[in-house]
Parts: sequence; C-alpha cells; structure tokens
Amino acid sequence: MARVIIIGAGGVGTVVAKKVAMNNDIFTDIMLASRTKSKCDKIAKEIEETLGVKIQTASVDADKVPELVALFKEFKPELVINVALPYQDLTIMDACLETGVNYLDTANYEPIDEAKYQYSWQWAYQERFKKAGLTAILGCGFDPGVTSVFTAYAAKHHFDEIHYLDIVDCNGGDHHKAFATNFNPEINIREITQKGKYYENGEWIETEPQEIHRPLHYPGIGVRESYLLYHEELESLVKNFPTLKRARFWMTFGEEYLTHLRVIQNIGMDSIEPINYNGMQIVPIQFLKAVLPNPQDLGNDYTGETSIGCRIRGIKNGEEHTYYIWNNCSHQAAFRETGTQGVSYTTGVPATVGAMMFFKGLWRKPGVFNVEEFDPDPFLEELGKQGLPWHEHLDVDIEFEK
Repeated sequence: MARVIIIGAGGVGTVVAKKVAMNNDIFTDIMLASRTKSKCDKIAKEIEETLGVKIQTASVDADKVPELVALFKEFKPELVINVALPYQDLTIMDACLETGVNYLDTANYEPIDEAKYQYSWQWAYQERFKKAGLTAILGCGFDPGVTSVFTAYAAKHHFDEIHYLDIVDCNGGDHHKAFATNFNPEINIREITQKGKYYENGEWIETEPQEIHRPLHYPGIGVRESYLLYHEELESLVKNFPTLKRARFWMTFGEEYLTHLRVIQNIGMDSIEPINYNGMQIVPIQFLKAVLPNPQDLGNDYTGETSIGCRIRGIKNGEEHTYYIWNNCSHQAAFRETGTQGVSYTTGVPATVGAMMFFKGLWRKPGVFNVEEFDPDPFLEELGKQGLPWHEHLDVDIEFEK
C-alpha cells in the first residue's frame, strides 16, 4: 500500500490530486489537505465523479507543526507531497521528522518576511533525514524540477563536462485578463521584482530587475523577449555540476504585464512590510493577491502554450557540442484533462512523477536531495506518459554566445 498526503489545494494541488488519482494502481490511499477543507472537498468530488476514485480530505494549518503531526499520525502517510506555500516547507519537514514520513516539494523555502530564495535552510536538514532513514526530494516541479532533471540527463548521456547552461521559460499563452499571475500572486511578484542573479566563472553576479533581456525563439511559439532573473535551481545545479562556467535563467514577460508590474511597484503594492489600515495590520502584497484573479480560475479561457527547457554547451570526447531539451505544454489540453491552466499542470505533473519514482524505489535514499541527484532516465520516461512529452536537439544553434 502506498499512502500519500497532498498538502495544498490551489491550482498545483488540484493537478497533483487528480494525477495521483489517475495512477491509483501506485497511490492506493490518498488524502488532500489544506487550511480550507471545502476546497479539498470540491476537488475530491470532481475526482470521484470523473475518475471513480475516492480520496480523503482534511483541514490543516501547515504553519503549525502540532496540527501537521496530528494529521500525519492519524492518516499515516508514507510520503507528503508539499504543494502549499514555500513559507511552510520547514514546518512540514519538521512534522515529517517527528512522525517518520518522507517528503517531496516543488519550491524551496523562503521566509514570509523576506524575499530570499536559497536552499541552505532545507539542506541543513540533511543529517536529520539521513539519521531518520527518510527521503526528502526538493524542487520537483518544472523549474525547479524538470529543468534540473533535463540537466542531469544531458550530463549522463551527452556531455563529459557541461560548461554553459541557460534555462529558458516561455509562457506563450493568453489568459485574456488585463493582469494576472499564473501561480500564487504573492510568490510570483516577489520573485520577479527581486534583483537578477547568474553564475559565471565561480562567482554570482547580481543585476537590477529585468536589466538584462533579449529576444529568444521558442519552438511552436516564436520569438519572445526574455528576461534574466534568479531562479532557485541555479543554486543546486551549480553545486551538483561543478564543471559549469556559467548558469543563467530566462523568463518571458509581455510589455503589458511589465507595465502593470511597474505600476504595482511604484505605488508600493508589492511591499511585504505590514502597514496600519483602519486600525488593522495588512501586508500590501497580500491585499493585492486578494483582488487579483485567482490563478486556479484562469484555465477556461487560456489559449496558447508554454515552452520550457535547457540550452546547454559543453564537451564530449574532447569536442564541443550544444544540446537543447524542452517541453511544450498546451493550456487548453491541460484544462481539458485537469481543469487547470498549463503553469499549474507543468508543476503538478512532475511532482506526481517524482512521487511515483519514490514509491517505485527509484528515487529513495536517506537524506535531503535535489532532483538532479537521482537517475533522470526513469523520471523522463514516465513524464512523457503522464502528459509532458519532451524533445531534444543535439548540435544546433542555441542562440547564446559563449
């Protein structure tokens, strides 16, 4: 029996719950938990009506270790799939250690009062998980997640040394809203408005937000302006692939989106500092989140597709080669299957596949690991079967200078 509990009932949690239920030959006992149980119940009802699979639901405050511990002791999961907020990673990991439960997430921990993205807080759990004989799988979404597995696959099959890595993320879709974010607005805006950062020749180089950008061509989408920002998988990839001379992350944004973002910044609505409003303490960015469209509700009218991949240059048998590996995901196809848009789908499916790797015993060893530290082959084989087929080109022009 494979007992799994999913924490988080947003767009990604919806995808994970539905994909896990679709694979109930592996996941025999399933629970979906969130602070708002009614959201879980709605998803569970959809799953039972469409798939004929019953899943359990529960209310839990993932900020509170005692509540998590009580729930874990009651349900007795073997694995927790954490698709809650990044602020809650450590409390969930603490509860896992206290109850002997394995752990998987899609985004690294960040403190609620500081926009800071680094793995050090979770890597610090290495010895405790190892001593407990438990596995913690970090960053098993798409980016981070599949992009890291893509890099490991390239290193295993195509390169003796990877020298240059560019992760390229394009959302070529249209949600037909004046302004909306594709995942949690608070997390999304915090991420994009921070200074950029990339790795080169052993050093981290910081840039101003959206300072460096260039047009790039994406398969099936065309040319889109792409902006350099810092993304968490760069930290672990540089650590785990020490031959890297440079590693960067690029993401596309439309001019209308950036105009709205500048206005939000200029009027202080991106602030994470509490202010007093009518005798109450409110955080501007959390208020903004409440009035923006819910990312979970964007799927119905979403058209177009995403294109995310890795463009790599390195050495094999003494000769230089280039390699491009990527996935394109249709928003409409994602909605037809799960009722969510493609950004939720591309995060939720890899989390499900990572959990499958764990229960098959393929990604299972005591300690805390980023996904590129496991064998990439069975993961990528399953990824295509679960709805995210990938493509590769060797020795093509990948548009980046040395």
